[in-house]
Amino acid sequence: MKEKTEFLEREYKNMLERGETWTIRSLNGPSQPHVIVEGRKCIMLASNNYLNLANDPRLKEATIKAIEMYGAGAGSDWSIAGCMDVHQELNKKIAEFKRTEAGITYQTGYAVNAGLIPQLAGKGDILISDALNHGSIIDGVRLTKADRGIYAHSNMGELETVLKNTEKKDYRRTIILTDGVFSMDGDIAKMDEIQKLADEYGAMTYVDDAHGEGVLGGGRGIATEFDLEKKIDFQMGTFSKAFGSFGGMLAGSEALIKYAYNTSRTWLLSAAFPPHVAAASLAALNIVEKEPERVKKLWENTKYFKKEIESLGFDTGRTQTPIIPSMIGESKKTQELAKKLYDEGIFCLAIVFPMVARGKARIRNQMNAGMSREDLDEILRAYEKCGKELGII
Repeated sequence: MKEKTEFLEREYKNMLERGETWTIRSLNGPSQPHVIVEGRKCIMLASNNYLNLANDPRLKEATIKAIEMYGAGAGSDWSIAGCMDVHQELNKKIAEFKRTEAGITYQTGYAVNAGLIPQLAGKGDILISDALNHGSIIDGVRLTKADRGIYAHSNMGELETVLKNTEKKDYRRTIILTDGVFSMDGDIAKMDEIQKLADEYGAMTYVDDAHGEGVLGGGRGIATEFDLEKKIDFQMGTFSKAFGSFGGMLAGSEALIKYAYNTSRTWLLSAAFPPHVAAASLAALNIVEKEPERVKKLWENTKYFKKEIESLGFDTGRTQTPIIPSMIGESKKTQELAKKLYDEGIFCLAIVFPMVARGKARIRNQMNAGMSREDLDEILRAYEKCGKELGII
């Protein structure tokens, strides 16, 4: 039996030699700006917890109260008997927050893309995708029988060329799919231009706003940032990043939401997430609405750190957001830098193939509204020391 799976050991060894493996480290406590990682005190630089809500006492209080009221689990799929009033309250809040007709939760953000996209398009349709879209969009597209068009990252000229070519084939539906904030580079989709082209060529727009929520548009996301709340057809996102909770979300027309929960297999065939998760997400949305200073502090930290790390000589690529990469290139050297930074008390990760293309390895520095100026200066000090030791700067 072992002989049949020996290829796995060989493949892993090859990945290890290329510096393309992950080291899984465990946190001894909550995700916050200061963490303990396997007994070592560190400043957290690798979390999606942009607004520092994951350990907020109000989310914890909402969680505890919900557990006492509803128990530990939902007991069923949402579609059968697992939908509780707290889930429905969150659905209504999503629509209010995203300023759409309706909203719904999914088990994860990945489940939205993998489950909904195959129901939106099929044979006789075309899906047009940015070349650097998230893997969950790519997987959702692969599950369809629709034709596919890909345009070079954020290249509006190429997007228009693809759209022009669709006119020759009389497709039933054309959908442009894009990340709102691209998770590895930190740049923002040209949503105003994309929507303009979509309107011109009769296409629909689908946006993965996972890294835009809590960050853009005062926290409401890319649709608010570009004043397109009534124009974007499909808005998906997640509670697991800036909102500090868990689960995916979808916002749009009432017809979309009804269609989604009647057709998406990932929604229909998975258990509802626990009611206390919904309670925590509700609390998070309310906090973001009432405390705009959180988003403001996130951006203050972002601007300061980007300016200072660039002044040290690090390349931050094309970032426009709190995702600030240190572009290194070679995978092994990136792994070495991450290890040295960890030894200095900075918890960050090397992002290597297949997360990014070979030769494009980087450390993804993610800002947090809870970081102090002293925290940022400590990170920069460590970067300067380790970068010089490795000959990067």
